[in-house]
Amino acid sequence: MDPILVIEDEIDIAELIALNLMQAGFSPILAHDGITGLDLAKSGNPGLIVLDLNLPRMDGMRVFSELRRDPRTLRTPVIMLTARALPEDRVAGLTLGADDYVTKPFSVKELLLRIKAVLKRSAVHTGFKRLCAGPICFDSAALQCYVDNSPLDLTLTECKLLRHLCEHADQICERNELLRSVWAHSDDTHSRTLDTHIKRLRVKLGLHAERLETARGNGYLLRTAPLS
Repeated sequence: MDPILVIEDEIDIAELIALNLMQAGFSPILAHDGITGLDLAKSGNPGLIVLDLNLPRMDGMRVFSELRRDPRTLRTPVIMLTARALPEDRVAGLTLGADDYVTKPFSVKELLLRIKAVLKRSAVHTGFKRLCAGPICFDSAALQCYVDNSPLDLTLTECKLLRHLCEHADQICERNELLRSVWAHSDDTHSRTLDTHIKRLRVKLGLHAERLETARGNGYLLRTAPLS
């Protein structure tokens, strides 16, 4: 099992999380500032990162941006852990591509459940390797999407969203279904985030953006063939 990297400057909190991770069978790695955390993320190949946002030496949001720019950490799941509890902070974190957002004070038990849920959603589906909806293909083994055989530069969240749509091509995927599959939540915050990610996917699909349709009042669907 890949280690879990905890980037948290409050040592008591970091050690409490680490203790509970070990008791749950995980191998934690700790970092107490942004620069050290970023270096460990790039060299340690963690299976998931718990990232505090108020960090010394490098702010957590900047750390997250650097993680998403580096191919070694581009698709590593990240749970933001922060005292920034305003709805707009949560929306900002999720819109950037965080896999979950936990506010302080928090329940360690709930954090562990969220870690397990994110890891489960991020796991590669071994029952198939390639899904196609017309020219849009998703290679689940490599976690890579192709359009007209050219790779798309997607975030991990966009990958999970497009994978679900490819799995259910030509079917309406209800909003709550997509929210539970990608974020494991179906609240208003995640609902707005879903719409933002759909818009980004359409931009990246380029000439095939019209295949990703809005089913008004229901959700979205990905068509294998364009409308005539």
